[in-house]
Amino acid sequence: MNRRNFLKHMSAWPLVAGMGTLPVWSGVSESPLRKKSDGWLSALPQWKGFNLLNKFLPYGQSAYNEKDFEMMAEWGFNFARLPLSYWCWSKETDWYSVDEKVLKEIDRAVELGKQYNIHINLNFHRAPGYCINKDDNQPVTTNLFEDEAPLEACAFHWKLFAERYKDYSNKEVSFNLINEAPSIEAEKYDKVARRLIGAIRDVDPDRLIFVDGKDVGTQPLMTITDIPGIIQSGRGYQPFLLTHLRASWVGGWSAIREYPAEKVTWPLVFDGKTHDKNYLREVSVDPWKPWIEAGGSVHIGEMGCHNYTPHATVLAWLDDLLSVFAEQNWGWSLWNLSGSFGIMDSGRKDVKYEDYKGHKLDRQMLEILKKHL
Repeated sequence: MNRRNFLKHMSAWPLVAGMGTLPVWSGVSESPLRKKSDGWLSALPQWKGFNLLNKFLPYGQSAYNEKDFEMMAEWGFNFARLPLSYWCWSKETDWYSVDEKVLKEIDRAVELGKQYNIHINLNFHRAPGYCINKDDNQPVTTNLFEDEAPLEACAFHWKLFAERYKDYSNKEVSFNLINEAPSIEAEKYDKVARRLIGAIRDVDPDRLIFVDGKDVGTQPLMTITDIPGIIQSGRGYQPFLLTHLRASWVGGWSAIREYPAEKVTWPLVFDGKTHDKNYLREVSVDPWKPWIEAGGSVHIGEMGCHNYTPHATVLAWLDDLLSVFAEQNWGWSLWNLSGSFGIMDSGRKDVKYEDYKGHKLDRQMLEILKKHL
């Protein structure tokens, strides 16, 4: 579908194209997985797994590897979040261009998920007009939350995906609108969310959709309680000093760069405050209570700890964090499978890795994850 046809089609639905809103539905008390053709959806599954970063960046992007799906299934995981940069199949300079070859590689990941019984959650980590991560190579001059043009383009791409995957059930595929919306007024985020939901459900009315919480995924967006089939996505990155120690992409806080690694323990005492399991409940669960009380469901789309934090600290923290999520019956997704936050090829200096199918496996971290399946 090109831009001209997209606009013509959208103009026929003024509730979306004209007003940026959706009709008011009856509420979120219905199953969050309601899709007429499924017939099995009575409760949210315990989806647990990993983020796969093959198309997180356009530079060095790669096809998804079947071995990753094979290993995840072998270990008992059933969820893969695919954080996508639209730059992988389109361009900052031409939002409506589409590289079919790249989309077929995403198709392949969806098929692999179906083959290995792993739910695929497709996320726009970079969308027209927004990404939580800056890229100095390609400055973004528009704002998804302020400007019409990038919002129109983002709706175009979600409609493209909706057409592409409409024959897959909610058991197999879900959509995650955008990654980690910034700290902005709820009304601005609501407008974007409703516009994108409308673009998807104009094609696939029952598609399960994940909406990242506002304030970078840490607080519920309470304005969307009228829309059924929505799961809000949270984060497991607290305390930030522990999870992002020496993370080069985090600026503005000197402790990240300078705090002695040997003092990063769990529980963590920092700046006069004790960070422990109760703290995790306060920051990771309590903010979501209004959404849950309204009948909503929560899934943790990202969590994990960068490779400069002492390994023993990471394992103790992760065990407590997953215990807290288990108390809520929440699913989760580790950032990432392979890489500095992951269980393979993480580059930690204080881990005795196991050689495993061509990778360096952090067996201890894997066993903690499996403990909480």
